[in-house]
Amino acid sequence: MAFSLKGIHVPHRKNTADMSPVRMPAPKMVTLLTTMHIGKPAKPVVKVGDTVSVGTLVAEQDGFISSPVYSSVSGTVKSVADTLLSNGKMAPAITIESDGEMTPDASIAVPQVNSKEDFIEAVKKSGIVGLGGAGFPTYVKFATDKKIDTLVINGAECEPYITSDSITMLESADDILLAIETADKYFNFDKVIIGIEKNKPSAIAKMNELSQKNSKIQVKVLPSIYPQGGEKVLVYHTTGRTIAVGQLPADAGCIVCNSSTMANIGKYLQTGMPLVEKVVTVDGGAVKEPKNVIVAIGTPIGEVFDFCGGFNGEPEKVIYGGPMMGVAVPDLTVPVLKQTNALVAFNKKETKTAKTTACIKCGKCTNHCPFGINPAAIAKAYNNKDAEMLEKLGADICMLCGCCAFICPAKRPLVETNSLAKSMLAAERAKKKEGNA
Repeated sequence: MAFSLKGIHVPHRKNTADMSPVRMPAPKMVTLLTTMHIGKPAKPVVKVGDTVSVGTLVAEQDGFISSPVYSSVSGTVKSVADTLLSNGKMAPAITIESDGEMTPDASIAVPQVNSKEDFIEAVKKSGIVGLGGAGFPTYVKFATDKKIDTLVINGAECEPYITSDSITMLESADDILLAIETADKYFNFDKVIIGIEKNKPSAIAKMNELSQKNSKIQVKVLPSIYPQGGEKVLVYHTTGRTIAVGQLPADAGCIVCNSSTMANIGKYLQTGMPLVEKVVTVDGGAVKEPKNVIVAIGTPIGEVFDFCGGFNGEPEKVIYGGPMMGVAVPDLTVPVLKQTNALVAFNKKETKTAKTTACIKCGKCTNHCPFGINPAAIAKAYNNKDAEMLEKLGADICMLCGCCAFICPAKRPLVETNSLAKSMLAAERAKKKEGNA
């Protein structure tokens, strides 16, 4: 796979870049999904009527690629029932009525870490997943038998609006340093590279302070080009290494962790309190008072917007994450998830789109794709139900970053088509595998 400095220049709109996070009061109710991570849903271990505290285990890890879920409030379990997810699937969710006290669980204790195995177990028990939005269970990245020589910390934060990672680098630098040095103690990295886009000078300066405290730490200032924070793109632009199709960063000798992920590992190592709250950027033209907010996981997003002054009129669209890779939500009752780094509400003007027209074969989609794939050709193969051609075109390489759709003068729905093409290709592979079994 050939990489180059491709991508697009998107408007930054980092309106909350200098806003220290403000803590929300305890919510009245939280809904904790058991699928706040890539992999198998966690298994509920509480029942209706149980009393829980902040940090009480409510759903245990169920499988290697899974992650435990902890109560983010103290109170009483009101329901344990399947709920409809944004992807159309059903999974258990645990609803807890808060008593408003936010009492910590009495069993919370600082983890004892004296070996590599202890460190991996601590990260597993923390419930921490990729907090940049992907939600991959973090401990799995460290539980590898590959030779790892480089830790790459993702501080790029290339999506418009989102500043939760950069503000975390400013406010929790010591936590990030502790996580780095603890991991390095057992992995003995050759180097630790913190990649940050050049439009975040304060975060760059703060992370440079860490490099003065530890000679292994390097701060790599990256061009402000989207999708700089994509895992494969970041590894290439920080180390020069290419991650082949079907491979993980570990195959290139790297572990990649988001800056907020590292900060939360550092906090867990000091306190033993698992992941129960998040720094979330709340912004968009429909929001009265954009803020960075510290919010209990499971809080209905409507309450988060209310904490930010509510709306300047009815929002046209609300999404988890940023406008490039974010996911639209059906209503304001959906909860804040572990991997929610932003809540963005758009007004009518921001959501106005141009009319879709026929492809003019300009090639901009391919020229700006960080992986050099051809979305127009993929769309043709998908419409023809040609899975073999989708395989040849590398449809499964697409990370759905949205560069193609953003740059397309015909405003074709390229991201949606690429996503459907990936699903078709996966289904065909599964069918072939089943037939060969």
